Amino acid sequence: MNASSSFEIDKQALLLEKKAEQRGRLEAIALPLGTLLVLLVLWEFGVRFFEVPPYIAPAPSDVATTLVDKFPLLLTNFWPTFQESILGFIVGNLAAVLVAIAFVHNKMVEKAFFPLAVFINTIPILAIAPILVLIFGSGLSAKVIIAGLICFFPTLVNMVRGLQSISPQALELARILSASKSEVFWEFRLPASLPFLFSALKIAATTCVIGAIIGEWVGADVGLGSLILDSTFNFRASLLYATVLMSSGLSVCIFAAVSITERLMIRW
Repeated sequence: MNASSSFEIDKQALLLEKKAEQRGRLEAIALPLGTLLVLLVLWEFGVRFFEVPPYIAPAPSDVATTLVDKFPLLLTNFWPTFQESILGFIVGNLAAVLVAIAFVHNKMVEKAFFPLAVFINTIPILAIAPILVLIFGSGLSAKVIIAGLICFFPTLVNMVRGLQSISPQALELARILSASKSEVFWEFRLPASLPFLFSALKIAATTCVIGAIIGEWVGADVGLGSLILDSTFNFRASLLYATVLMSSGLSVCIFAAVSITERLMIRW
């Protein structure tokens, strides 16, 4: 086989690989969208056919109409929840990363405080939220703390696991090279922990919104959580579903931002 034939074979293999990759990406987008479309059609048909009262389960078309008609109201309540979710996401995950670093570098600190972190995590967030509102008031700080607290423990556990996942061979190499603790952290521990960290951040992308909404349930007159309660008590089902859709969209946007950042930072 000459060099020209070998080059053509490699070129064909590369083209087939690219086509397979493009087909996989298309399926990853088309299949969920197709499934969602089918479910919406079945939902619309079921509500119309069985004549379900709109205050119990509105049709998707009614929810879409409400989403357009009440968009200014939804947007007004969206921004407070957005602010609380983002600040809670940053504060909770940053605190978890710092505590995880302290645990890894000082075993006495880990033994002293890790059981306390586990105990706090066992308390339902709905039970903690009223206490935090009593302490910090019904302003922004209480919601941010609630959102941060619900993000804290999963990130702490994953970050500790990631920082400890460095191989013994790498640690031995660092010892032979007389690397300092900071050099071991930046060159070995931190890169090894990034996949674990981003896995936790993807969980936190959804839980931070849940925490913000729970905080608004306990004490707030504005925000998506407050609007959910108001819509429920007044049997405005279409507005309720539209509000839930807005909160879900916020979680999806944060999750997408985390995923894009992960692809940019973890190229290996």
